[in-house]
Amino acid sequence: MDTARKKSQQEDSRYDFYGRLKAEFPSQIIVDITEVCNLACVHCPHPEFKKSKHYGARYLEPELNAKMVEEVRQHGQGLTQYIRYTSEGEPLIHPKGYDMIEHAVRNSGVFVTLTTNGTIMNEKRTRRLLEAGVHMIDISIDAFKPETYAKVRVNGDLNVTRANVQRLIRWVKESAAPTKVVVSYVEQPQNRAETADFESFWKNEGANYVVIRRLHSAAGAVDGAAELMRARNARVPRYPCLYPWERITLNPRGELAFCPQDWFHGSAVADYRITTIRETWQGEVYRALRRAHVANDFTNHRFCGQCPDWATTRWPGEGRSYADMVEEFMCKGK
Repeated sequence: MDTARKKSQQEDSRYDFYGRLKAEFPSQIIVDITEVCNLACVHCPHPEFKKSKHYGARYLEPELNAKMVEEVRQHGQGLTQYIRYTSEGEPLIHPKGYDMIEHAVRNSGVFVTLTTNGTIMNEKRTRRLLEAGVHMIDISIDAFKPETYAKVRVNGDLNVTRANVQRLIRWVKESAAPTKVVVSYVEQPQNRAETADFESFWKNEGANYVVIRRLHSAAGAVDGAAELMRARNARVPRYPCLYPWERITLNPRGELAFCPQDWFHGSAVADYRITTIRETWQGEVYRALRRAHVANDFTNHRFCGQCPDWATTRWPGEGRSYADMVEEFMCKGK
């Protein structure tokens, strides 16, 4: 075997199940509970998605949420790191969203998080979340100045969102609730000059963590970001995306999908009504997908082949990730 080929195979061996990555069951369950959103963020595909044939203003059926929770309770203990409620829209718009999240907290046996834009998180809704016992709330804000927020998070008002988050932090402290509060920020040309101010402000306000995210293209759906990323990626060898080894998504259609950034249903693999997460995770579709990523051969996986976001994923031990932050919160809570 020549030296170059041997070296390549040794490097490929890094891309497999290890650490928090489990072959038996996904370490992360991403639950997209609605397609409906009240904002039109510039870095998000939702405005275009809403005009497409794929959009249906759908809400995830509570029965499928309950099925997912039971699967995690039965098969995810010691394997699933957390369930993350997020959305192609705004999760708190789902009329049964609070009940679904609380059901997961009370019955799954694992850490449960919520990602929200925080715009409708008024006093009543904030109290409801704390009563539900959600372990972590991540509020996406993306700006320090109100005028920047208005440009990035179109239709939103930073003064309203900021007050909602400040109240949440205050109530968590006053009630000694176990909920961790995270604020997050997608760094992009419109806000790059205020990243340091954003981070400093929310640390001083008492947020448990401030996440500064790298801009991604939502699996190629945001054209400008995709072009920039493809140009940058051309300078480095492609490595496998982490997601097929780490997570599975339950989307508002009731489908299981392998990519949480998929807005146009190119990654859906099964109808959850007639299968299970465990069967899908261990099945041939996921196995073939992993082989394609390791071989860098996307002949039969065009969705992944055109996506530039592989470069934003970090494998365990290759830099700090969102999962590392959650793991630290979990350890502190024990």
